[in-house]
Amino acid sequence: MSSRTDHPRSNSVDRHAWLGLLVVLGPVLLVSMDGSVLFLAMPEVASAVSPSADQALWILDIYGFVVGSLLIAFGSIGDRYGRLRLLLVGATLFGIGSTAAALSASAEMLIASRALMGLGGATLLPSGLAVLSELFTDPRQRARAIGIFAATFATGFAIGPILGAVLLDSFWWGSVFLINLPVVLIFLTAAPVVLREVRSTGPGHIDALSVALSALGLLAIAYAIKHVAAYGTTPVTAISAVLGIILLTSFIRRQRGLDHPLIDLMLFRERAFTVAILTGLLSLVAWSASAYLSATYLQSVLDYSVLVAGMLVLPGAAVLTTSCIVTPSVVERVGRRTSLVACHAFMAVGLVLLLFTGPTHGVEWFIASAVVAGVGYGISFSLVAETAVAAVPTERAGSAAALAETSNEIGNALGIALLGSLAAFVFRTNGPDQAGTLTETLHIQGLNTEVVQDAKSAFVDGLHAAGLVAGLLCTLLALLAIRWIPASGMANSDDLVSRDAAPTDAARAPGTPEARTPTH
Repeated sequence: MSSRTDHPRSNSVDRHAWLGLLVVLGPVLLVSMDGSVLFLAMPEVASAVSPSADQALWILDIYGFVVGSLLIAFGSIGDRYGRLRLLLVGATLFGIGSTAAALSASAEMLIASRALMGLGGATLLPSGLAVLSELFTDPRQRARAIGIFAATFATGFAIGPILGAVLLDSFWWGSVFLINLPVVLIFLTAAPVVLREVRSTGPGHIDALSVALSALGLLAIAYAIKHVAAYGTTPVTAISAVLGIILLTSFIRRQRGLDHPLIDLMLFRERAFTVAILTGLLSLVAWSASAYLSATYLQSVLDYSVLVAGMLVLPGAAVLTTSCIVTPSVVERVGRRTSLVACHAFMAVGLVLLLFTGPTHGVEWFIASAVVAGVGYGISFSLVAETAVAAVPTERAGSAAALAETSNEIGNALGIALLGSLAAFVFRTNGPDQAGTLTETLHIQGLNTEVVQDAKSAFVDGLHAAGLVAGLLCTLLALLAIRWIPASGMANSDDLVSRDAAPTDAARAPGTPEARTPTH
């Protein structure tokens, strides 16, 4: 009799949890999508606001740098002061930033607007993933929900360029930002009804100095890299690079002495965890750089329209999303070690295929590259999120999710900053010396055919250099995974929790093991 009365209530709880997941997925899709939505739109954006070579890179990656540098801080704030409240504030900021970006009349205004969007995005991702731990109390359902979350996040990155292409085919470039507003409004209306406020017990405090050190250090190094690529070495770039290194070194040292660090460095004593986080970082470094450079290659080198270029991106996006969805089932059969090694192998092979592209041909090689590498990207997006959340108890889920998402967002920004700058450097070195970028060069009136072809060839040289470096990095990380992770390692989430949780908990909260007992 009791089972009959409990069953309807259980179904009601399940429906409420899945409805909550659906509400959370809206902003998750937006945050990841806006990391890539400008890839195909940049030629039109460049024509509208006329950015310099380094400003063009800032427009693309200031968003990722702000999201990545603040994710951990906002994950802790959500844990301590309320995740629903932070979700609502973040969605509001994201909507305001999107509106300002759509109406930007200059490169400086667009960069500032993208930074504000990044501030909103940094509040949404960790709290959104942490809320799932409150909605789903059953470990199996929670794992499914996290897999859907990861797939949505990956899908956002994948469809961003495609959505941008479709919108640009009919509307002006600002539409790629205004499309965010309906989703934001729906979330602000539904979230207070479907989600409830949750926060961690024993919250501690937020170390503002750590936030400043990490954010300023990353931006200082990014500034130096971009200026070296665009203009060569100057005293200002050298000072910026040294300052960035000092700030990030100070940040790491400070974490070791804090009772409530932004990054729990003890987690990195587990080599499998370290490889997983590095995987999240490197996969987005490779994906963002290759996606951005390939988008320019398709439009400015091979002269495809933005809509056709968007359609050519579809096969890789479909494979990436499918790979992310099926990865949990594959991992159950082959284990995480094999999955991580396969992840990097697929990425490395896919990136090397870009070397077969040329200034007059190569679209088939681009598609093959995107499809093969897409398998690896999908594995990475799914594995990193699941590993991080499975390794901690519910009350620290926001901070753990923040670390996983930080590796993705920082990787997204670093891919454009590092490999994008490498491609820009190669273009400046091998190109016809007419302008700092291919887009700027092609807009110069009166260029003869030989100069245009030299510019396109120089850009392809930069694409090849970026693809080769990314492929080599993926190969090295695959070898590291083979060396660091034992053949029986990372077999399942419970094993990871049992290995990681005990030393980490003892270090973080000595004398209070009950506050840090794993919940799954």
